[in-house]
Amino acid sequence: MSAEHPFQPRPAADPSTADRSAVISSLYREHNQSLVRFLVGRLGSEQEACEVAQEAYVRLLQLDQPGAIGYLRAFLFRTAVNLAMDRLRHRQVVRSSAQLKRLDITPASAPEDQVAAQQEIAVIQSALADLPPRCREVFLMSRLGGLGTREIARRLKVTERAIRLHLSRAVLHCRERLDAGGDAPGKGAHQV
Repeated sequence: MSAEHPFQPRPAADPSTADRSAVISSLYREHNQSLVRFLVGRLGSEQEACEVAQEAYVRLLQLDQPGAIGYLRAFLFRTAVNLAMDRLRHRQVVRSSAQLKRLDITPASAPEDQVAAQQEIAVIQSALADLPPRCREVFLMSRLGGLGTREIARRLKVTERAIRLHLSRAVLHCRERLDAGGDAPGKGAHQV
């Protein structure tokens, strides 16, 4: 760590490519270990954390005017958080798709039952798409990920009460859409 305060603004002059690389190298030396530790806590994987950190540094290098950003360390961490959230969302979508595929009806079921079940799945998928991102994420973590309220609250760094509220809103929204026969796409999406 250097003697410079981590939140002290960098000079606003537009550095040359060599200067830009030097600034990024300095950021890497000073903050990479804490950035990777921070990301491991979010992603649960050191390998993924290292990949996300590397991608965040690449994004910094791609900035047209990095000198225009006064707090490069904060920008680096915010970029890394956004990249980590993208990975977590992608991971959740993959899990959700796999779970929904497992819900497929066996060939022994009557064709009418298969069609009805597929229609219900489509209605639920549509209803989930209408939910706000956090509400949908909580629902998927609970119902498809098998996580309990406490674990979801810990991972998302919110209260268990907030998780219960998101879950009840999501279930109510899905139930309303199923009861309406799948009609009214977007109904209640802003209220949830």
